[in-house]
Amino acid sequence: MKLIFATNNQHKIEELRPLLSGDIQLITLKEAGIDTDIPEPFDTLEENALGKSRAIYDMTGANCFSEDTGLEVEALNGEPGVKSARYAGESRSFDANIEKLLINLAGQNNRKARFRTVISLLIDGKETQFEGICNGQIIMEKRGERGFGYDPVFIPEGDLRTFAEMNLAEKSKYSHRARATEKLVAFLNSYKLNH
Repeated sequence: MKLIFATNNQHKIEELRPLLSGDIQLITLKEAGIDTDIPEPFDTLEENALGKSRAIYDMTGANCFSEDTGLEVEALNGEPGVKSARYAGESRSFDANIEKLLINLAGQNNRKARFRTVISLLIDGKETQFEGICNGQIIMEKRGERGFGYDPVFIPEGDLRTFAEMNLAEKSKYSHRARATEKLVAFLNSYKLNH
């Protein structure tokens, strides 16, 4: 089964590819010959995920999925949330986003946060959504060189390392994106059996 993944984010592609079972082939936008940035204009992860998968489905007629992920910080009333990638502005700078987050959390004892991923799958025009959540906390300063986004300041529950201090396999044990992808794979496996 071939699925177009509606993202231009190479980090997300690298995270997801190993999680999909052998008979599910992930096609990137580039591989599908699509060279466009899909907007994320909505106020929820669910709407943005559907908007992206719907745009690609309308363009290609091919089965596809997309995801939207947000970091939700308890002391900041769920910010940056749906605006995570553009928290410090349209430049989408990981460093600037982290800097703004740490400034906004200065003096806060409550460092609880969670990553939440919503995957929107469109198969034969019908949408199904899958959610993955990873609880954890934001530390005071960056640690680690791997990963992307807020990974250097996020420690998942059950570990002492930031996501940026883990390799992909280690991160996948906790990752919100991995948890949503597991649900996606289970759905696709049962879908194939019934069609």
